[in-house]
Amino acid sequence: MKLEKKQAWLAVAVVLLLIIIDQYSKIYVKTHFSLGEDVPVFGLDWWRLKFIENDGMAFGMEFGSKLFLTLFRVFASGAMIWYIGKRIKSGIKTGFLLTLTFILAGAVGNIIDCMFYGLIFSESPLYGPVASWVDFGEGYGSFMHGKVVDMFYFPLFEFDWPSWIPFIGGKHFEFFSAIFNFADACITCGVFAFLLFYRNELSQKVKEDEMSNEEESDEKAGEQ
Repeated sequence: MKLEKKQAWLAVAVVLLLIIIDQYSKIYVKTHFSLGEDVPVFGLDWWRLKFIENDGMAFGMEFGSKLFLTLFRVFASGAMIWYIGKRIKSGIKTGFLLTLTFILAGAVGNIIDCMFYGLIFSESPLYGPVASWVDFGEGYGSFMHGKVVDMFYFPLFEFDWPSWIPFIGGKHFEFFSAIFNFADACITCGVFAFLLFYRNELSQKVKEDEMSNEEESDEKAGEQ
C-alpha cells in the first residue's frame, strides 16, 4: 500500500477513535449525572468530574450566537478535512498529520453535540433528574442548537488574594477552574503539538507552492 493511502487510513482511524471516546464520555455523563453534579475521581479533590453544559466555544467560553458557532465549527472542520486531504496527496509528515487529526476530531466531537444532542436527549435541569434518550426530534432543542457537554475539572489549588493587592485583593483564585471535555483536550493537545513541533510546516508549504507557481509561470512565458 502506498504511503498516501496508509496516511489517509491512519487519519480516518485516529479521527473515528477519538470521536468515539469523546462521545462515549459525554453520553455517559449526560445520562448518569445531574447537571451541576460534582464527583471526585479516586477520592482526589483536585481531579473531579463535574457535569456542565455550554453554548459556547472550548472550555465553556461564550462567543456569538449558538447557530453562528455551530456553522463556524462546521465550516472550520470542512476546511480542515480539505487541507488534510491536500497535504496527504502532496506529502506530509506522519507526526504533523496526527496533530491535524487531533484538532479535527476535537472539532467534530463538539459539532455532534451542537447538531444532535438537542434532538435526542431530554433537558438536564440543574441538580435535577438525569437526562434520558428521547425519540429523535423530541429533545430539549432544535437541530444545531444542542449544548456541549463538559465534565473534566482539575481545581489543583485555590486561595484568596491578600486584601492589600490593588484590584484583585480579597478575591478568590482557583487554578485550574476551566471545565472541559475530551474533544477540547484533543484540540488543545493538537494545537500545542503544532506550535512546538510543526509551526514551520505551513510557512514552508506556502513557500513551496509559491515557488512552484513561479516556475509554472516562467515555463508558460517561455513557451510563448
